[in-house]
Amino acid sequence: MATTTEGAPETAPLQPDHSAAIAANGDGNDDDCSEQNTKGVKLKVELGLLDGIGIIVGIIIGSGIFVSPVGVLKYSGSVGMALIIWIISGLFSMVGALCYAELGTMVPRSGGDYAYIREAFGPLPAFLYLWVALVIIMPTGNTIIALTFANYILQPLFPNCEVPDTSLRLIAAGIICFLTWINCTNVKLAAKVQGVFTVTKVFALIIIISAGTYHMCTGNTKNYSEPFKNTNWNVADICTAFYQGLFSYAGWNYLNFVVEEIKNPYVNLPRAIMISLPLVTVVYVLANVAYFGVLTADEMLATSAVAVLFGNRILGAAAWIMPFFVACSTFGSLNGGIFASSRLFFVGAREGHLPQVLSLINIHKYTPVPSLIFLHRVHQVAASSVVIFMQGLPDKTGKQLQTQDHPLNTVMNLMPRERKLLGCV
Repeated sequence: MATTTEGAPETAPLQPDHSAAIAANGDGNDDDCSEQNTKGVKLKVELGLLDGIGIIVGIIIGSGIFVSPVGVLKYSGSVGMALIIWIISGLFSMVGALCYAELGTMVPRSGGDYAYIREAFGPLPAFLYLWVALVIIMPTGNTIIALTFANYILQPLFPNCEVPDTSLRLIAAGIICFLTWINCTNVKLAAKVQGVFTVTKVFALIIIISAGTYHMCTGNTKNYSEPFKNTNWNVADICTAFYQGLFSYAGWNYLNFVVEEIKNPYVNLPRAIMISLPLVTVVYVLANVAYFGVLTADEMLATSAVAVLFGNRILGAAAWIMPFFVACSTFGSLNGGIFASSRLFFVGAREGHLPQVLSLINIHKYTPVPSLIFLHRVHQVAASSVVIFMQGLPDKTGKQLQTQDHPLNTVMNLMPRERKLLGCV
């Protein structure tokens, strides 16, 4: 790691009392050095209300809304029940987010779930959660998003065949490297990237809503003539439909991972949550209303890329923008995931549950560079294995062992029909 002019390291550890350790600035100025010794090196408080909204909305709106309507409809059986499940899933997520708003103001420390588990149950459960998040939750979730981005970017280049696994991994690894660099460089830069892509994905959903509304206003409402026809009342299937819907709302707790970097968190954290969750719920429900207004139930069940089919049906020559917007959506979600995940490992190291080197802060950029680099390395390992898992392993008969009903499977495995809709065949 680079050093300052007098050999002082660019990063400084944190003391056990949760304040940053003293780090010399290396410029020979005794007053500045004394001030730094007093205050310590800490992550800057730079995130405002709009940044908080961008993080929550940007992480929640990933690939789920462009894919999961298929799963919700499949297990609910009817258009009316599917819309009810989307609404209730949003309300459930809103309740959970409000609970986290209260937790974030009562325990104003970064780390999210880890910090609250440690506060409530002690260090051992927090330690176990941290390592589960380190090995499974964070790297696999972010890697799946990166691979989804790579899939949508590369699909037009391979119109008559599957995208090679090596190409998927290289593009996924490249985008993870790029976003890790952005997050290492500057917190405000990462927040601006998050804000731009959040606006982009919301704009994509507004296009879907507007196009669907116009289509229905011209008299095409036959798909809503019998909204509850063929409703599936099986409890297990309804629960599975809720799982598919809740998957699309995942990410509402991520702002709590960066509480210490929010300006006036006692005000901005609850406000960001109370603005973001209703906004996402309304946009999701209206997007599904548009989907069901344009596509029949059979058409939706026959595809694993609903937004692409919708764009091909209603947008005509502009249908190509849907795969582009899905790629932008996954890009923004990945940026937010890296931003929040790195803080989890940073706080874990600060508490002594991970190597102390991960609690170091760059004294020039004020970012947790070691934690980000460590997370990047974990992502690279995950990217090498997730493709194999999601595409299945051949059994003795040569067939593929698929995880058919998981939302992530539909994201990663576009069928030939979707490749045609992308204009690749």
